Amino acid sequence: MAGRKVILANGEYYHIYNRGIARQPVFFTKRDYERFLLALSYYRFQSPPVKLSRFLDFPQLIRDDILRKQLQEGRKLVEIVSFVFMPNHFHLLLRQKIDKGISIFLSMLINSYTRYINIKTDRVGDLFQGVFKAVHVETDEQLVHLSRYIHLNPLISFVVKEADFLSYPWSSLGDYLRMKSAIVDLSLILEHFKKPNSYRDFVLDRVNYLKRLKEINHLLLEK
Repeated sequence: MAGRKVILANGEYYHIYNRGIARQPVFFTKRDYERFLLALSYYRFQSPPVKLSRFLDFPQLIRDDILRKQLQEGRKLVEIVSFVFMPNHFHLLLRQKIDKGISIFLSMLINSYTRYINIKTDRVGDLFQGVFKAVHVETDEQLVHLSRYIHLNPLISFVVKEADFLSYPWSSLGDYLRMKSAIVDLSLILEHFKKPNSYRDFVLDRVNYLKRLKEINHLLLEK
């Protein structure tokens, strides 16, 4: 990851962003979104025993055993705080767990998904636009407001209508609303809210969102 200006430090939080080359789509079907989500979950752990493509060739019992061992050992590269996948880009809010954890994770995630798309569509070359962008999140307040921005992305970008927003499937917002997730550490955000439904109300508070947007503008990256 030569040329990166932001130092990626252990225990710190970062907003990660990347988009398709020339702003072209990177997700084309439901299966593509599902594959990226699976890769996100699989590669957050250190030293996966095999590539994801090989993992998917195993019988279900072997796959379950591999995933069980990963969870039991708990050796993660990153902690995932929130995410959203959009037609031509993605946002991740991550905490780095080990040295170079974010860089290793993003390298495996993007390379795996790019190989999948290239084989599927008979194309060659990169899918995403160069090195991923990263910005350091300095305070808990920034962390909470940035998670809201990430979750609001499908709505403010007009990918979904307001009536369908809370059920957008390619975001961690659903995990927060259910208060249950196999991928996201919900506690890092929800510990700042007293009641179970408070985060939902916080996300949907447009007045507060617009008021605080300028305070996190330097964290947003889509420039």
